[in-house]
Amino acid sequence: MLDQLTAGARADAEARQELLPFAQLDKIAERARVPLDGYSALSPTTHVRVIAEIKRSSPSKGSLASIDSAANLAEVYADAGADAISVLTEERKFGGSLDDLRAVRDAVDVPLLRKDFISSEYQLLEARAFGADVVLLIVAALSPLQLKGLHNFAESLGLAVLVETHSEDEVRLAMDIGSQLVGVNARDLSTFEINRNLFGAVRHLFDKGVTAVAESAVEGVDDVSAYRNAGADVVLVGEALVRAQDPAALITQFRKVD
Repeated sequence: MLDQLTAGARADAEARQELLPFAQLDKIAERARVPLDGYSALSPTTHVRVIAEIKRSSPSKGSLASIDSAANLAEVYADAGADAISVLTEERKFGGSLDDLRAVRDAVDVPLLRKDFISSEYQLLEARAFGADVVLLIVAALSPLQLKGLHNFAESLGLAVLVETHSEDEVRLAMDIGSQLVGVNARDLSTFEINRNLFGAVRHLFDKGVTAVAESAVEGVDDVSAYRNAGADVVLVGEALVRAQDPAALITQFRKVD
């Protein structure tokens, strides 16, 4: 599934590139606002930080929420104190778009994470042009050489990079390339099975000073507390927020976890 998602996202990006060549996109990116400092915004503090995600659907759960306006939901998240907002831009399985990213950028002034299956410099340039401050790179979807090259290119654009891992070896690779922001996804993107204990099992491999992000399997405050106790500096939460009747209240509760 991860291979299919990555290939599909790359094919969609290549189709967009036919309409908007790299050189033209580069000029748009140069005129875009200077990215916010995602590394500082998510750096460890006395309480857990929250990346609140805008997510309409997923391959494992199907439709999650009917989100008519990504911008309106982003405003709810930002007003509740979200430290950053993740915007799904993958179209085929997650129902997102770059239009969502642009609309959210116009609506809020907190760091934005472009959440997608990125495997090319063009996709990173899109993130910069459409208003992202942070981008996701998934270790399992890239060769070590690709990961290093894309990581360096993203940072050259002024973007922070969230490197997503799913195993001890992937965490070690993230450390080897000097990642400052590293996530551990409890959901295996090959099988979509959940391992809630994975974060705690690999946290000791993080270098000092690296911000640790726990991804997936957050349904309530107890899950956030468990991740915090296991050493999480940040939690990324999507499904629980888009399905909640009062996502703002949930974010407030999550951010009280110390």
